[in-house]
Amino acid sequence: MGSIEGSAGGGIVPWALIGTYANGTGLGVSSHLSRVHTRDYGLTAYGAAIGYGDRAELSIGRQVFDTGGTGAALGVPGAQLKQNILGLKLRVAGEAILDSDRWVPQTSIGLQIKELDAGGLAGTLQALGARRSGIDAYVSASKLFLAQGLLVNGTLRATRANQGGLLGFGATGQRRYRLVPEIAVAWLLRPDLAIGFEYRDKPDNLNPGPLGNGLREDAWKDVFVAWAPNKNFSLTAAYVDLGVIVPAVVPRRQTGGYVSAQVSY
Repeated sequence: MGSIEGSAGGGIVPWALIGTYANGTGLGVSSHLSRVHTRDYGLTAYGAAIGYGDRAELSIGRQVFDTGGTGAALGVPGAQLKQNILGLKLRVAGEAILDSDRWVPQTSIGLQIKELDAGGLAGTLQALGARRSGIDAYVSASKLFLAQGLLVNGTLRATRANQGGLLGFGATGQRRYRLVPEIAVAWLLRPDLAIGFEYRDKPDNLNPGPLGNGLREDAWKDVFVAWAPNKNFSLTAAYVDLGVIVPAVVPRRQTGGYVSAQVSY
């Protein structure tokens, strides 16, 4: 599967796996298109990745976030937040399948270089001290229990991103990187069908701020089902809970649906 940031993984968490079928010194490619729709917002994400063997991955992702009523309340009706993400991932230890009978996880390190176009909301984010670009660094470990059909992934991310970067990076008085955990579990019910869940913690840089806790940031969570009728195509659907997003304007939790399609070679 491909994450909404472009790298191989679940919907919201990068995994240690390389997201193509390349092996040896060969190259592989993959692409994905995803849509998240919550009670008040929408996000479209798409991207592609190139894999070198089972060793390295270069990905590019594009996100378009519909601000809905929040943009209108801030005087910018129809505003969209657009983010480009360049990802680099390198496997540094282990191999998920070959090491499935040992307590050795596949481990990868990665970078995500992010650039935000906030459009009419750029001035608001600037006033909050949020920058329009940033870099996330992470280490992921994926352990496959082949006999049980279970994959467990843990990711530790160093980030300054607000809402994944869609609300900029850092804030006034909040410039340091924070370490946040991310977890994913997938259970293979049959060769073409898996279910699982993900959890992604957040740094909450904008809270407290000029609006008190009105920009509080919650963890992201999802429960998903993935279907792969063949090795080249997969379709994922999920129930997502993104917590509150800008509760000063929209105080209710943002729950909804996620659909993603991916093609890999």
